[in-house]
Amino acid sequence: MKQSVLLVSPAQSYRLAAYLKAAEALDINLVIASEGEHSLNREVADGISIDLDDPTATAAAVARADSKAHFSAILATDDATVELASHIARNLGLASNPIASAQFSRRKDLGRQRLREAGVRVPDHWILDLSRNLHPQLDALPYPLVLKPISLSASRGVIRVDSPEEADNACKTIARIIAPLHEARERQTILAEAYIPGSEVAFEGLLLQGKLHTLAVFDKPDPLTGPFFEETYYITPSRLPQETQREISATVNRACVAYGLHRGPIHAEVRLNERGAWILEVAARTIGGECSRTLDTALAHPLEEYVLAAALDSPIPLEKLPGASGVLMIPTPSAGVLRSVTGQDHALQVSGVTGVRITVEPGHVLEMLPEASAYLGFVYGAAETAEQVESTLREAHQKIKFKIDPLWQPADTNHASSSEAILLPLEVPGGMGPSKAASE
Repeated sequence: MKQSVLLVSPAQSYRLAAYLKAAEALDINLVIASEGEHSLNREVADGISIDLDDPTATAAAVARADSKAHFSAILATDDATVELASHIARNLGLASNPIASAQFSRRKDLGRQRLREAGVRVPDHWILDLSRNLHPQLDALPYPLVLKPISLSASRGVIRVDSPEEADNACKTIARIIAPLHEARERQTILAEAYIPGSEVAFEGLLLQGKLHTLAVFDKPDPLTGPFFEETYYITPSRLPQETQREISATVNRACVAYGLHRGPIHAEVRLNERGAWILEVAARTIGGECSRTLDTALAHPLEEYVLAAALDSPIPLEKLPGASGVLMIPTPSAGVLRSVTGQDHALQVSGVTGVRITVEPGHVLEMLPEASAYLGFVYGAAETAEQVESTLREAHQKIKFKIDPLWQPADTNHASSSEAILLPLEVPGGMGPSKAASE
């Protein structure tokens, strides 16, 4: 009889297809719990309809389904569902990370404080309360700083500021971004951190019985200096010295111990400089978006197969493949309405490119960071060396062209009729202009 695994996920998660494919390969019955009751995705629509913001009702719905499916394990796809999955696992008596550990990994303010108490190197940080006068709070801080929401991911709402005036504008922008959040504290709290100069890497790992196994360390070759932090290139294996990579793994492991995490996937973001490795994020989930596909040529099995097998306490032996691989998360060149995409065929012809996937349809309104929450698509590459992969992806990127029409709005509806309205370009919120970092 097939074992059943419950996957708790937002209905539109990029991760669903990869987990469904992995479950089929492992002959696992994967049941999806999401808010997608009317989804066009059959597996989502046929799954368990839940409210991500109502743990009590969700627990009851899952308990009813468990009486038939008899779940053997529970996994979460994204930050938004990690804590909820721990609640469900506790209610069903299934193995999972403690609820507090999941919360540390999701809530940046709580996580920073926990790591600081445990002696793990993290940026100096302060809490900004949007319900109070911001000016005294901002004037007292050292600059430069990075301001960010306490619970969002994918660089959304993350802004570097170099003065109290820039910070005030950034807080207004972040306040608009977090206004729809369910939790009151998440709507009125901003985390301010000391800006940490240096290079940045991403770490992908798997906790098995409390031991952290390194799956990949990704170089991020583009500089990440702000004001926004848009991720572009991920390349593995890392070109950093082995001693540095061991320090990265050891630092992430210390963070996992501090959080109380002992099982499941781990995705971390780490800054490196002459003082050592600094934790920016440790999340109890896999790498986001469709970036895990770059590991298809780096590991003997897809990432999700390792994760599902480990959740059932039947881990697949880790086997790394020779060569290098990478992914380009295609950045948005400008805000507006996407009209067309061309050049994908030319990009696929670049030596070393293994795939091109555009995830945004023409007609879609594009946002840029700090508001944006999605990429235009992904380009994958593989070669003998990391240098070759990076060159391949950069060449392919130049082949893909996006036609984007600007957004317009009436200049003054009080003094112009609808037929006489003056049209002006829509300004980027926050008064910080359309500029962005080269990558994140």
